[in-house]
Amino acid sequence: MDRESLRHILDAVAAGDLSPEEAFRQLKSLPYEDLGFAHVDHHRSVRRGYPETIFCQGKSAAQVVEIAARIAAHGSLVLATRANPEVAEALLNRFGTAEHDPVARTIVIPVEGASPPRATGRVLILSAGTADGPVAQEAIVTARAMNADVDAIFDVGVAGIHRLLAYVDRLNEARAIVVVAGMEGALASVVGGLVDVPVIAVPTSVGYGASFDGLAALLAMLNSCASGVVVVNIDNGYGAGYAAAVINSQGSNEDG
Repeated sequence: MDRESLRHILDAVAAGDLSPEEAFRQLKSLPYEDLGFAHVDHHRSVRRGYPETIFCQGKSAAQVVEIAARIAAHGSLVLATRANPEVAEALLNRFGTAEHDPVARTIVIPVEGASPPRATGRVLILSAGTADGPVAQEAIVTARAMNADVDAIFDVGVAGIHRLLAYVDRLNEARAIVVVAGMEGALASVVGGLVDVPVIAVPTSVGYGASFDGLAALLAMLNSCASGVVVVNIDNGYGAGYAAAVINSQGSNEDG
């Protein structure tokens, strides 16, 4: 259930094409559906513009499949993150249209029978190194699932800054930029000093001992002297992709 679906139901009731009883039947699972082990938030698309995402870590394959089935049954796209091979196989077996990205560890299940929405705006995802790729890929999948036009550039960290400077034109085309970096996390500050759009920094757990599994990059990004840089949690490509897509959609709304 999303905003457009809800408005369609209300318009149909107002026009006399849908009975109040049938409208109630369609809406009765709002705002949530109790599965015993989970309360599925079917109201989230209405409230926030995007359906609930399934964080698979810590859930059984059967639980993830059931949550996905309930979200899909309400006409919403399904995005599942941190899907291990067992969960991915279960979702692929249950949903013939499911799209698995093993690098990002994500599953996307499109809305059945719906045409893919037109991608809008531009979100740019940068990774400092190839080793940061899985986190960057999670951001890519998330932003694309939220209808953003996504561009990606990998392995342009500060150890060879000329690689980044070769893409200045693409940096300037974006409405929001996600910078994924481990080690010392310096790339976010560099990018923040080059562009006039929000930069969402993602520290990764990539690095040797004193990187402390991403803590060094996190603290460096939090202490960036470049204005406009905000930071999400370590390895949280999903959170960065989501935030970038929301920023991007605001620009799309203004254009429309």
